[in-house]
Formats: sequence, C-alpha cells, structure tokens
Amino acid sequence: MSIRDYLGEFEHIVVLALMRLGDRAYGVTVRQEIAARTQRDVSVGAIYATLDRLETKGYVTSRLGEPTSERGGRSKRFFRVTAKGVSAVNRTHRALLSMSEGLNLVGRHSWSHPSFGRLS
Repeated sequence: MSIRDYLGEFEHIVVLALMRLGDRAYGVTVRQEIAARTQRDVSVGAIYATLDRLETKGYVTSRLGEPTSERGGRSKRFFRVTAKGVSAVNRTHRALLSMSEGLNLVGRHSWSHPSFGRLS
C-alpha cells in the first residue's frame, strides 16, 4: 500500500463511526451510528464487507467479545481503528478539505453538511 492510499466514501464513514464508538464498535452499532448521523440506511452486510476490507488493508483490527445468551451464545466482533487507519482518515480528510477549498458551498465545512452533494 502506498502512502497515497485514500479511503473511499463509505470506508471513510465507517472508520469515522468506529472512532466515535470506541470500545462499543461492532456491526450493529456502526450501522446505527451511520444511520443517526447521515440518515443513510445501510445493511449490516455492507458494514461487515467494508470492515473486512478495512481489516485486510490494516486500517482496523477486530476481536471477539464474550458469548452472550441474548445472541444465542454467539460472540460480537468488535472493531477498532489502527494507527494506519487514523492516518488514512486524516489523509482523506485533508484531501477533501483541499478539494472543497474556495468552492461556494453551504456552511463552513460543507462536505459534512447534510445537503452536501444534493441537487437543488
């Protein structure tokens, strides 16, 4: 992997959700965090496919929690962002800021505004 590797849009959103959730980050909570903050309804399957890809790239790691009776004795798979993942988020964030600099967008940080990307 090159130092020039950037996160894709959904990867970026997933990593930011992991960072917000900390020790509580697993598939369902990541999905809930994304839905709450972006009003974007995504499947748990899409979340896990992205988490697996991010883990392969070394941007996140996972561990299994303790089995719980609520889950029929199955364990939750918890995720955390690695230092390499934090670097990728920062690199992607800087690229987005650079690309949006000087554009007449709504709000100071338009790329994070709910209306960003919508046509009027």
